[in-house]
Amino acid sequence: MSNQNNQILKNTNAQILDEFNASVMFDKELYSQDIKGSMAHSQMLYEQGILCLEDKEAIHKGLLQVKEEIESGKFEFKIEHEDIHMAVESRLTQIIGDAGKRLHTARSRNDQVATDFRLYVQEKSLSIKEQLKELISTFVEVASKHTSTLIPGMTHLQHAQPVNFAYHMLAYANMFKRDYERFESSYERNNYSPLGSAALAGTPHNINRETTTKLLGFKAPTANAMDTVSDRDFALEILFNISTAMMHISRISEELILWSSYEFQFVRMSDEYATTSSIMPQKKNPDVPELLRGKTGRTYGNLISLFTVMKGLPLAYNKDTQEDKEGVFDSVKTIEISLKILNEVIKTMIVNVDKMQKACKIGHLSATDLADYLVQKQNLPFRTAYYITKDVVALANSLNKDISELNIDEIRSANEEIKNIDEEIVMYLDLKASMNARTSFGGTSTKQTENQIEVFKTWLTRN
Repeated sequence: MSNQNNQILKNTNAQILDEFNASVMFDKELYSQDIKGSMAHSQMLYEQGILCLEDKEAIHKGLLQVKEEIESGKFEFKIEHEDIHMAVESRLTQIIGDAGKRLHTARSRNDQVATDFRLYVQEKSLSIKEQLKELISTFVEVASKHTSTLIPGMTHLQHAQPVNFAYHMLAYANMFKRDYERFESSYERNNYSPLGSAALAGTPHNINRETTTKLLGFKAPTANAMDTVSDRDFALEILFNISTAMMHISRISEELILWSSYEFQFVRMSDEYATTSSIMPQKKNPDVPELLRGKTGRTYGNLISLFTVMKGLPLAYNKDTQEDKEGVFDSVKTIEISLKILNEVIKTMIVNVDKMQKACKIGHLSATDLADYLVQKQNLPFRTAYYITKDVVALANSLNKDISELNIDEIRSANEEIKNIDEEIVMYLDLKASMNARTSFGGTSTKQTENQIEVFKTWLTRN
């Protein structure tokens, strides 16, 4: 092979290796956090007498110019910069000269990336938390209008007992409240500054980590530099929190898909969030909830991917952790748009009260009330009451009626043991009465549901 061909091959291999090694084309997402961290670091270096005032001011001015160039689209990211840190530092040095080379004193790219990435995760934890709060508020708003609207409560996707639609909406409000609390607790647990940990063992320079901690808005510096530069628990936590919230988004999406079908017709989604078939103009497809349900899978994948990356890493920093960011960026973008869209879907959906009411007359939803009545009023063992109720249900089926539609004579004729049952049982089997009988704390009665709404409204005001 000629020397010329050898050189071409070497150049090609070098280019491939540069592309393989570089992260700048995706970690540029962290530019604002990187600049924020650099400004805090340079301020601390100045206060500690490591940087002179002139150099510190030049660095700050230059960093702000770099930020403006990035945000205006003038900045050119290049593979040879390798990562966002070198891209910013290289341009800073071009702008201000040798003063820019002093910025990296007393830090390493190891603690720099840990700081940038943690700042990003902390900021996103707060913003996602606020989106969750807005979604919870929407569920509560819808619930406030439907505390007496009956809907079949289901187990195994079979009609079970009558509940009100507000109660069903509040079940999701509770799910998303837990998600809110997960992001909140993760923020508190991870609100520690990595900056100053250097490569893995700290630095001999006379730095003050408390200063950078305060400037960056953290609670305290991290306690062990070796753990700090290799720690990605905070990234795993936000991926888990996102995955759990997306699982809840997927569950409500599945119900919206079912409820909007011809078989249910409980809700009608706004035309903005549904599409027609390409060949069947009569169809209205729930594409948006389907996409929300589908996108859950990618957030699970991102979580498992980072778990797999981290599982065998020795201390301290390893290049493997360069694989930590793209999945987090992707999951963050996924949940941000998913929460925004779901909020609008819930806000704009039309609730078909009549269809829900009609569906409650399928499946004998108040059958349990007969059994409970026999236990409470007739002092029968529950198992005996259970079998008597089965007889009444069988009679209702033979008459092509729901149990709530039986008259007193029909009920008495179903089983010898209840031939003299009091006529008040008819009232107990009424669907709305059945729903309102669930007065235990956390139950579905209108009164209990209204109490839950008030609790949520108080919580929303305080948070």
